[in-house]
Formats: sequence, C-alpha cells, structure tokens
Amino acid sequence: MKISINGSQLELRQITGSASLAPLVFLHEGLGSVSQWTQRGLDWPQALCAVTGRAALLYSRRGYGQSEPVPDVRGAGHLGPDYMHREAWEVLPALLEALQLDQPVLLGHSDGATIALLHASRYPVTACVAMAPHVLVEELAVASIAQARKVFEAGGPGDQIGRASLRERLARHHADVDGAFWQWNDVWLSPAFRSFDIRAECRAISAPLLLIQGLNDEYGTLRQLDEIALAAPQARQLRLAACGHSPQRDQPDKSLQAIADFLKDLP
Repeated sequence: MKISINGSQLELRQITGSASLAPLVFLHEGLGSVSQWTQRGLDWPQALCAVTGRAALLYSRRGYGQSEPVPDVRGAGHLGPDYMHREAWEVLPALLEALQLDQPVLLGHSDGATIALLHASRYPVTACVAMAPHVLVEELAVASIAQARKVFEAGGPGDQIGRASLRERLARHHADVDGAFWQWNDVWLSPAFRSFDIRAECRAISAPLLLIQGLNDEYGTLRQLDEIALAAPQARQLRLAACGHSPQRDQPDKSLQAIADFLKDLP
C-alpha cells in the first residue's frame, strides 16, 4: 500500500488492533524500511501488536523500501543536516493527519528514534519509545558509518561461505539500494552534520518516554540515553546486555516485553 504525502509516494503497512488504544507508529533506522522490521523470521511489529492489543502503522521514508526514490541523491537531492527535523515536523504530521491518527505511540529505532523524539517535542503523543536514539554525534557513530561506506563500496557478491554482501542484503529491502545507502551515509559523514544536537528539543518532551539501548551498540554510547534523561527526567531506561544497535533484532523478547509493560497503563 502507498500514500501520497507532501508530493511523494510512501510505502505503508497497517496492522489492525483495538480502536480504543492509541496506535503504534514505527519509525525505521537510517537504512531501514517497512520490511526490515521483520528479521530472522520474526514479524516483530505484529508480535508487539499482539501483546499490546494496539493497531500499528509502519512506513518507509522517501528513498527507502518501496517508497518513491530521491532523484540525484548525491547532488541536488542530497539531504541536509536537518533531515530528521523535517521528517519529524513536516512529513510525519502530514502522514498522521492523512490517516486520521491522533496522539499515537511513536516507536523509533536509530534515526527513527531521533525522529520520534523530535516529533514528541512539538506534537502531542501518547508515549514515545526510542531505541538506540541519536541526540548528538559521537565519534563512534562516525567511525562505524565510515566503515559501512567502505564495505558498501567494496560491493560484489557474498563471501565464500555464502554470506551476502551489504549491498545484496540491502537490495532485498530497497527498490533503489544506492539511493537508500547514500542519502544516509553522505549526510552523516558531512562536516555540517557534526554539530547535530537535539538535547534542547528533548527538554520540551512531556509525554511518557522509554529509552532502550544495547550495551554493545556500535553506533552510539550510553551517553545518548544519559543526555535524554537529563533533558526529560520522566524517561525510563532499559540497557540490554548482549545487544548491539538493534534491540528488536538482538534482544527481541526483552525489548517487546519492556515496551508492553511500559504501555500497559497508558490510554
């Protein structure tokens, strides 16, 4: 299913649930999409909806998944350092209005978590769940993203023991794999993005807030959660052992249970 938002065709997936509960809105990571919420045979959004009884909306941002590609993504279509602000304050409100979703529960991962926080800083939400969020740029993230560029540029087929290359893995989820990769990678490695910092915006969040991060996150340290907690003291935290940048993949059961417990007393 697709919908036109601000002149772009965006890929959607909807999951049914109780009409009396605020729906979940899933916001994907920098190289994510609707389909990438389902990994290793687990439809994690469906499982979360089953546990909470809530309906859900998943969408792929422009240039990702099966959404409309971004023309000339390394030229005129290059994303600016404010791309997450624009998604949170321009695209997401228009999408929610078009689908008549009022005060949802935002559930974001990585870039999607940052978008969720930014949206919650300006718009009413029932709650916000941020998994591996970025509120400022750390050298660890820059180094990991630079390494991802090297791996992607190496391209080619998978290795001799059958593992797919990064390009091959991403191509399973994105209609325009190069566009999806470069719009994320170029902006994160640009000098202008080094000053990205949304701690001030986080101080405006009044909604209930759950923060989840793996202790082995290769794209951010626990400073991210500490900074959010300073700005929004109501935030609850879950720090997961044996977990990297993707709690929903590395610790799906613990992440699901924590979110279900967090949401059980909310309208």
